[in-house]
Amino acid sequence: MADIPIVDFAKAIDGTKDEKEAVAKAIDNAFQNMGFVYLKNHSVPLELVEECFTWVRSPGPTLPTHTRSSPHTITQSKKFFALPHSTKILAPHPPGGSHHRGYSAPGVEKVSQHEYDANELAKARDVPEFKESFESGNIDDDTQPNIWLPDNEIPGFRAFMEKYFTHCARLVHRILDSLSIALNVPSPGLTSTHSNNLFQLRLLHYPAIATHELTNNKRSRINAHSDFGTLTLLFQDAIGGLEIEDPHQQGIFRPAHPITNTVLVNVGDLMERWSNDRWRSTVHRVGSNTVTDDADGVVPDRYSIPFFATPDMETVVEALPGCWGEGRPKRYGAVTAWGYVQMRMAALYEG
Repeated sequence: MADIPIVDFAKAIDGTKDEKEAVAKAIDNAFQNMGFVYLKNHSVPLELVEECFTWVRSPGPTLPTHTRSSPHTITQSKKFFALPHSTKILAPHPPGGSHHRGYSAPGVEKVSQHEYDANELAKARDVPEFKESFESGNIDDDTQPNIWLPDNEIPGFRAFMEKYFTHCARLVHRILDSLSIALNVPSPGLTSTHSNNLFQLRLLHYPAIATHELTNNKRSRINAHSDFGTLTLLFQDAIGGLEIEDPHQQGIFRPAHPITNTVLVNVGDLMERWSNDRWRSTVHRVGSNTVTDDADGVVPDRYSIPFFATPDMETVVEALPGCWGEGRPKRYGAVTAWGYVQMRMAALYEG
């Protein structure tokens, strides 16, 4: 499998028409071949990314140390995932998947890939996922209001995450502009279908685990799956562990190593539908294939910060003009963004 391409995104933001088209073409090629692309010069400040990691993990390098930016002083001392369970559960994820906000303890969520049968989902839960997460979204999203810890438990946490959300949302719209160029979507393009910013900022912690528990299927981190929405931004720490399925060899997974000062972007199911399979919603997982395996057979803690983009809930997603025609029929029926995501979410959480 070829390496995931690295694309310089700077000219997509402030370049000429030709330069923006060149960036769009490079992303288009990456999405056709891999479903993933690394973007550098992506406009979310590196010091802000580093600060976000300091809110969730213990002190120490989150990015490869030989290319870290200049030191950035972080004043807060509390780390979300280091808080006692009794504190984190003050912002509980509601039962089921329809209100995807708040804290989920290890074993609560179980990722599946297009499996909706209740009996099969119950069997899958026999192998618990060893991770914990915290979800937040747009402060103006009345359909899924955020669930925060009391501010005195972790002062400044909410304010920072709301700021970080804004930066990531801005980047999503810039990427959508590039994708609109690639697919010849007329102005205002795909960004207009995301005007409500119904996005999700997720903080993830995978506690350290014995390698044999993963290899013997006693526990998992995140099972193989595709993402639901249009795009996912992923900021990784230096530990690694993300693996993507080889587009040409089903069931063969390769590591997607962290690259400093980039964001990893991948296609979700709804974008695959919009592009009528021009772009791949590539299956991926988190396993034991880490950058820094412990000599004693322990996979170390891993932290990651994905940001999921979903269209406005009433948006009807079906093959875009130019993505289908004679000899290339529509491969999917029309779905609403809300209906599709809720169908997928319902399989993740027990009611």
